[in-house]
Amino acid sequence: MNFEQGPIRPPNEAESLFVRLTRNCPWNKCLFCNIYKNKTFSRRTVEEIRNDILAMKEAEEKVLSYALSLGEDEVTREVLQMVYNYAPDLLQIAFWLFRGGKNVFLQDADCMIMPPEQLAEIISFIKEQFPSVKRVTTYGRTKSICKYTVEQLKMLKEAGLSRIHSGLESGYDPLLKFMNKGVTAEEHIQAGLMVKEAGISLCEYILLGFGGKRYWREHAMDTAIVLSTIDPHFVRIRTLAARRESPLQAYIESGEFQVQNDDGLAMEERLFLQNFDGTGFIVSDHILNLLEEVQGQLPKDMEKIIGVVNSYLSLPPDERANFSLGRRLGLYRFLKDRNDPALFHQVEEVRLSLIKRGKDLEEFVSEYMSNYL
Repeated sequence: MNFEQGPIRPPNEAESLFVRLTRNCPWNKCLFCNIYKNKTFSRRTVEEIRNDILAMKEAEEKVLSYALSLGEDEVTREVLQMVYNYAPDLLQIAFWLFRGGKNVFLQDADCMIMPPEQLAEIISFIKEQFPSVKRVTTYGRTKSICKYTVEQLKMLKEAGLSRIHSGLESGYDPLLKFMNKGVTAEEHIQAGLMVKEAGISLCEYILLGFGGKRYWREHAMDTAIVLSTIDPHFVRIRTLAARRESPLQAYIESGEFQVQNDDGLAMEERLFLQNFDGTGFIVSDHILNLLEEVQGQLPKDMEKIIGVVNSYLSLPPDERANFSLGRRLGLYRFLKDRNDPALFHQVEEVRLSLIKRGKDLEEFVSEYMSNYL
């Protein structure tokens, strides 16, 4: 493929076409993140990006020519098979077209660092080259958004920017400082309200476990306060998993930061939910989350959502340990999965085996989670 691709994207952008505007992260100092460590940030020129978009357009035309050769006017499974057999380098574009060719995600970690006029030009060019595109989204760091005016954000909205994904992580200032996020709770609020005023959909991410065992209450409460003030369209829940390569690992090894266990994560999540007054959607779409079914439309689904957390916390200790282990091993997805006797027995055998071998289950789970991105 004659165009660049960045390393990550939100889970819900899996069916999007990825257009790389910047390389890596302009901040790259957060203690808990290792994705861009030892990678230099750089801005791509408008010309480079336009050339990538033109290369994608050319790839689209090639894929559609395969479709025409089969008598199709769209990409079908038969077309995908032909592309796989004869032009596998076109598969990403082929799959994107197969899924409708409607969504585009701008990479890498913070495209909002670009000058607004350039960003608007690129978005407009994408829409011009691909008229089927209905949604254009990107990651945006709070600090970068704060440098925009509402009018500049409205210009991006007019150009076609649909949604900004932003990593709020926490609303508790001492934690934001400790984790070296480089922003304050007040800046989170300012950026979020500006995005909403501009008419752009806002998706804020929070990190359960961000305060460890020491500051979980403060983290949950202040994050709820900040997000209640912003009231974003989406709140996406994530869970901290300290990878060995992250700078946070040194603080864990010294004992300064104690990783939260799953029971603690559930209590933290419940406290946050009990104090969050929002009208958008709660989404828990990540494998690292203990309770994936914690999601719904607020405020009408809040009682049901909190009920999910209460259901977990009300289980006997051994059954909570069973579900925690099964979820982390990928054997369970939802709480109800533990009602399958065969599956429950399979997880229980692993749990009892670990105990017999003298393994600490909390440490085992934490270590296992560190393997995920």
